[in-house]
Amino acid sequence: MLSAFRKLSKSAFGSILLILFLIAIAASFALADISNVRSGSFGFGGGNGLVQVGDEDISDRDMDGAMRLVLQQAQRENPEATYSTIADQFDPVLDQLISERTLLAFGNDNGFQISKRLVDAQIATMPQVRGLDGKFSEQAYAAFLQQQQISDADFRRVIQSAVMQRLMLVPAAVDARVPIGVARPYASMLLEAREGQMGLVPTDAFKAGLNPSDGDLQSFYTQNRQRYMVPEQRVLKLARISPDSLPTPAPTEAEIAKYYRDNQATYAGSESRTISQAVVQDKRQADGIAARARSGAAFAAAAAPAGLAAEDVSLGSQTRAQFTGVANDAVANAAFAAAKGAIVGPIKSDLGWHVIKVEDIRGASGRTLAQARDEIAGLLTTAKHKDALTDLVTRVEDQIMDGASFNEVVTAAKIPVTTTPPINAGGTSRTDAAFKLPAEYAPAIKTGFAMGVDEDAEIVTLPENAGYVVVAIDRIIESAPAPLAEIKDRVRADWIQRKANDRARAVASEIAAKVARGTDMAKAMDEAGIPLPPVQPMSARRLQIGQANADAAVPLRMLFTLTQGKSRLVADPKARGFMIIKTNKIVPGNAMNSPMLIAQTQAEFQQSASNELGQQMLVAMKLDQGVKRNEEKITAAKRRITGAGQ
Repeated sequence: MLSAFRKLSKSAFGSILLILFLIAIAASFALADISNVRSGSFGFGGGNGLVQVGDEDISDRDMDGAMRLVLQQAQRENPEATYSTIADQFDPVLDQLISERTLLAFGNDNGFQISKRLVDAQIATMPQVRGLDGKFSEQAYAAFLQQQQISDADFRRVIQSAVMQRLMLVPAAVDARVPIGVARPYASMLLEAREGQMGLVPTDAFKAGLNPSDGDLQSFYTQNRQRYMVPEQRVLKLARISPDSLPTPAPTEAEIAKYYRDNQATYAGSESRTISQAVVQDKRQADGIAARARSGAAFAAAAAPAGLAAEDVSLGSQTRAQFTGVANDAVANAAFAAAKGAIVGPIKSDLGWHVIKVEDIRGASGRTLAQARDEIAGLLTTAKHKDALTDLVTRVEDQIMDGASFNEVVTAAKIPVTTTPPINAGGTSRTDAAFKLPAEYAPAIKTGFAMGVDEDAEIVTLPENAGYVVVAIDRIIESAPAPLAEIKDRVRADWIQRKANDRARAVASEIAAKVARGTDMAKAMDEAGIPLPPVQPMSARRLQIGQANADAAVPLRMLFTLTQGKSRLVADPKARGFMIIKTNKIVPGNAMNSPMLIAQTQAEFQQSASNELGQQMLVAMKLDQGVKRNEEKITAAKRRITGAGQ
């Protein structure tokens, strides 16, 4: 709601420092996307970096790492993204790094030492670093660092920075108070009502008759080459090692028979007995139970004088192993050696004196070797495949470690090779629209785009036990503008859009000038000499700006920006045309009858005030430490990384 008055942050990156101290530390740097709170690799330039904050430097290397991670984040949503796509994030990322270095420098100067034990404790709370037993796992932590492409030392620095933010900014920013008297006029402003008009000059109305020549297209393409940049493409060589593709001998009859013997308990089955048992502490009571049972009394009746109910003595069906767990080996052995109907005992154990009756005996219900043969053959075949796969992968790894090339390895192992056409990081090809790798190849593509051109081949594990892929780079096609011949239709559409947009702007500017001089908007639109949509009335309260969608918010913001009787030309944010907005009537709001709105505005202002206090604390720290920017190097780094200004 308060965005109607002010915009505290202009980017996702800039807002991080404003809210980081208000959320749990784990959420701030461990569970969220780490690329938003780290700089890649932290270097110390001894004053020769882009920015120096106290004794802390921000180097070219830091910005390279930070922008690389921002690009990776962008490519998760748009595989076609390039550094030019994220050029507008360079300054917010640099500001983020400056704030981070400020906190570290201020903390070091003022005795805020973050211990290794505290950092270890923060790492241990992350779910991503826990093993199957729920405890911290070195392997899981290493996998997390590899996935995030960050070293242990750099990640620990991220944690130190986040802890610094929590320790130093929270005390300054929490529990901010805003009086009702401050919130009331802003709540009244939200209730302000306005009426006006909107005239639309759509770009599409001016496209008719536009037909660019080849020279026009070449000129437009040359002037807008950055618009048509193609992200880096790679040709990868992939050799899949599949369990099903490995020839393995069928298990022999001897192997099947041996497996059956080794797993006799599984296939032969176990005898079970229905058992009644009475356990008492006194030997004479046990003798009495045994005597009554042997004389023909039902076992439950024989045990009743000892205070045992029927449910206390009935154990139901028991295997030897199960009954051993209830009694002990000696008692179980005696019970399973007796005949059906026999009374066993009394026998002493740690629990007391046992008297047992064998109510029924059921023989083992296992399978013969012939009955289990097919199942065992399948199990042995799978095991042989797995062993063969492990042996082959180990052999290939050893050969790569010994310096063998991709071609040498796959030739020796007789593994089929797939050479992709040029593909982007998303696995799609501009030159072959029909090309598509299986979905399980995603880890192989990720590895192929993370490798350097001269690096050795790597073996990638595929998900769902689908095997492995040996990955190597055939060639890298650097990011460059797409050839005009390949995108001529797109360039033609862009040229037409640009020309139509220029025509629409000229007509809209003429209409806006007439309206500003007092001409009725509908009359000015009619005098344009081209069919245009009719003038639309506008009516809204200020609080509706924050509730409107992106398209509706633009004209609404202008309606509430203008004074009564004034008008202005506004470009559509999606380049679909131009709008002339005029404010005709303003009715001030009064929140005195809306106490809930006042309270809501007060609460939101208190959040805003906390952000403001945190921001002011950072500003004070920067003044204390001194921020020295090398604008020449910053400009050069921005141009080198993003291509801006080239």
